[in-house]
Amino acid sequence: MGRGWAWHLCLLAVPLFGGAAVATAALYPQDGRRDLTGADLGRYKGAGVLWCRRPDGVPQKAAAAWLVADPTLVVLNAHNFRDRRLEQTRPVSDCYFQIAGRNYAFAPDSLQLGTAPDAEALHITDDWAILRLTSPADAVPQSLPEPPDLPTGEVSVRVTMVSPAGHANYRGPSSLEHCTIRRIDPPSEDAIRRARHDCNDGYGGSGSGLFDEAGRLIAMQSASSVMNAKHGFDPEFHHGSALLLEGQLVVRLKSLSQRR
Repeated sequence: MGRGWAWHLCLLAVPLFGGAAVATAALYPQDGRRDLTGADLGRYKGAGVLWCRRPDGVPQKAAAAWLVADPTLVVLNAHNFRDRRLEQTRPVSDCYFQIAGRNYAFAPDSLQLGTAPDAEALHITDDWAILRLTSPADAVPQSLPEPPDLPTGEVSVRVTMVSPAGHANYRGPSSLEHCTIRRIDPPSEDAIRRARHDCNDGYGGSGSGLFDEAGRLIAMQSASSVMNAKHGFDPEFHHGSALLLEGQLVVRLKSLSQRR
């Protein structure tokens, strides 16, 4: 990931509400997003929101987060807690998980990051983190992901981006959109591949889930190139980046779900 990608990855950690105003244009000329309904939440289980407190103590939406494999395990982006140089941006204790209208605290010492111990930077494919709740959520988690059987290279995979925390450039509190994965890069960190897609994203949309047509969670949004540019998809310069749920992330989730 070059300097530009690191910058955009960090931008997506900006809270959905608060701070300077941002442009309201969608990422691409076509914007098919709509509000999530109760039926959607019944289909895309485990959809939650990371809330974090500002310096003045007021909580605000930060990103999407997912209850996965176990009612105590939450998967989200590492860049919610680390910058591109892996410096801490906020402690876990400043945040909590909200799902089905209830709030749950994180065990402060439970943060597990996708980065290697000797890593010096955060990349798209290791931009994942797992946290454990102090008590089980009264909600049904997503099933343990099965690594997607997708080829590396140019593809056309129809997906649905589910954004339980919404986007700053979308009018509603949450959104859903049908879109397409266009390219899958070779595996890098943790044997995980990056999926380049044309799903509209916006500030606060980090961690949005990409589901295949069978309703399986196959990827998690990490960053977007040229935010709010409203240009057409370009596989090199203007695309969304998601990390596929495979490799070490799935191994770690399986191990943690068996320990409780």
